Amino acid sequence: MAATFLQAGALAIIIASLPLSTASAHCFTGARFLPATLITDDPCVADEMSIPTITWSQTADNPPAQEIDLEADFSKRITQDFGITLQETWSQIQHPGGPTQAGFQDLETTFQYQLLKDGPHELAMLLGLIVDWGGTGATNAGIGTSYSTLTPTFYVGKGLGDLPDTDVVRWLRPLAVTAEVGYAVPSSSFDLVANTFIPQTLNWSGSIQYSMPYLKSNVVDLELPDFINHLIPIVEYSFTTPVANNFGNSWVTTGTINPGVIWVGTYYQVALEAQIPVNAESGHGVGVIGQLHLYLDDMFPTTVGQPLFGPKTTPQKLTF
Repeated sequence: MAATFLQAGALAIIIASLPLSTASAHCFTGARFLPATLITDDPCVADEMSIPTITWSQTADNPPAQEIDLEADFSKRITQDFGITLQETWSQIQHPGGPTQAGFQDLETTFQYQLLKDGPHELAMLLGLIVDWGGTGATNAGIGTSYSTLTPTFYVGKGLGDLPDTDVVRWLRPLAVTAEVGYAVPSSSFDLVANTFIPQTLNWSGSIQYSMPYLKSNVVDLELPDFINHLIPIVEYSFTTPVANNFGNSWVTTGTINPGVIWVGTYYQVALEAQIPVNAESGHGVGVIGQLHLYLDDMFPTTVGQPLFGPKTTPQKLTF
């Protein structure tokens, strides 16, 4: 496992040493703002924090258990194009008529490099390496794991603002899509405690979003109430598919569909989504996920909101 972590560190150093591209805090590409999403990640490095993200759901057990997750994450740009995110989650699982499991999940770090920002085409691409550090969570409570997981991940986002500004098509210009795909490789192939193989999985997710701020500032001002002009209706999806070393386990793809809305302001955003399992293996009933997300580059533009190394940047702001 030490060799695996050395490889991860080497990859992070290589990514950080790549030539820089034009970057800005938040996830702006041209006139397009891609908000921080709840179950997937936007395709930009940034200085920001989510505290908290709260999720309530029912597990796939029969009968289902009630699960509550409280998550905090902190993202920091090291250079204009290279950033690191730290994430920690506390979970409580209440089994009906049974014990309650509670504790912290494994610490997760994500190293990200901005591959591309194409303003005229509202296109952003990001390369990342997610590291789930085994043994850092509550393994005695069945929350954390004894093994680590490395997940090389590719992120992309595309706004449709470059569509023709005709009477019909222009209403599609506030639309944007994001996608994320990663291949998760555990540091161990077999879990001795659970007596089961640990699969390698394909994790794929994304979002479809319609930006009311973009509609007002870049398409047409409908003179809607100010609150409406701050909204971004969104549908997220997130799936996991076992692809290797899954002997004796189910090969069914699991995941959720998350419709909701994000309210964006000058210094923060607030989001609320339903969490709908796609099958019985993914959970029971409809869950809820909410988040308060802070734009540190706007809140602290000369200190915390600047890259640690390289030239200073000026935060790009939303126009409502």
